[in-house]
Amino acid sequence: MTTGQTQSSPAPPVALETQRSVTNRARFWYTFRRNRVALVGLLIVVMMVVCAIFADAVAPFDPIEPHYTDRLVPPNGQYPLGTDELGRDIFSRLVYGARISLVIGFVAQGVAVSIGMTLGALSGWYGGWIDDVIMRLTDIFLTIPGLMFLIVWVTIFEPNPITIFLALGLIGWTGHARMMRSQVLSVKEMEYVTAARAMGVKTARILLIHVLPNAVAPMIVLATLGVAGAILAESTLSFLGLGVQVPNPSWGTMVDVGRNYLPTGKWWYAVFPGLVIMITVMGFNFLGDGLRDALDPTQYS
Repeated sequence: MTTGQTQSSPAPPVALETQRSVTNRARFWYTFRRNRVALVGLLIVVMMVVCAIFADAVAPFDPIEPHYTDRLVPPNGQYPLGTDELGRDIFSRLVYGARISLVIGFVAQGVAVSIGMTLGALSGWYGGWIDDVIMRLTDIFLTIPGLMFLIVWVTIFEPNPITIFLALGLIGWTGHARMMRSQVLSVKEMEYVTAARAMGVKTARILLIHVLPNAVAPMIVLATLGVAGAILAESTLSFLGLGVQVPNPSWGTMVDVGRNYLPTGKWWYAVFPGLVIMITVMGFNFLGDGLRDALDPTQYS
C-alpha cells in the first residue's frame, strides 16, 4: 500500500441489512406505483374505509328511520341514489352498510390469518407428526363446502356480525396455513436461522424475529384477497336472509329486497347495492394483485 492511501473497511452487517431493507422498500413502492390497476384498487379501498369510518358525517340521512312520504323515490337532487320501500335514503344505507361489511371482512380475515399463521408455522417448523396432524386437519376443512358451513352455522347460532365473522374465520384459515407452512419450510433452511439455532436461541424467538417477518409477504396478499371473499360471503348470507338482520343496513339484504321491485321499474333499489358490492370486491382484488406483483422477488432479479 502506498503512502497516503487508506484501506476502506467493509460496512458492518447491520448497515448492509438496513441498506438492503431500504432498497427493497424503494423497489416495492416503485413497482406498486407503476401498476395503475393496483392504484385504482387502493383508491377504492381507501374510499370505502373512509366512508365506513366517517359514516356519520358522509351519510346525509339516518339509515334506519323511515320516511313513508318518500317511498321508492327515484334518484334526484335530495336522494342521489333514490329511496327504499320505507323511504330511507339508499346512499345513507350503503355508507353505513360499508361499515358493517368492512368490519366483518377485516375481522374475519384477522381470525383466519391468526389461526392459519399459527398452525402453518408450527407445521412447517416442527414437521413430523405435528405436520401430519395439522395438514390432515387442513384437508378435512377443505372438504367442507364453505357456503353450506356458513348457512348451518348462522342457523344454529344467532345471525349477527360476531357469529358471521367467526364462521368466516373458521372456514377461511386453511389457505393461510398452507401458505405459511410452505414459507416456513423455505425460510428455516436459511443460514441465519441455522446460525440462530446453533447459538441456542429459543424457538419462539426464532419464529417471531427471524422466520415470520421473512414469510409474511405472501400472507399480506392472501389476506387482502380474503377480505374481498369475506365481504362477498357476508353479502351472500344477507341475500339469503341469514346475514345481518334488518333494520341494520346490509348490502346483500338491500339487493335481496330490491330485486322484488325490478319488475315495477324501481331499478335503483337493487342496482346500486349490487354495484357497490362489485366495486368493493373488485377494489380489494386489484389491490391484492398489485401487492402480489410488487412483493414478487423475481421482479428484482
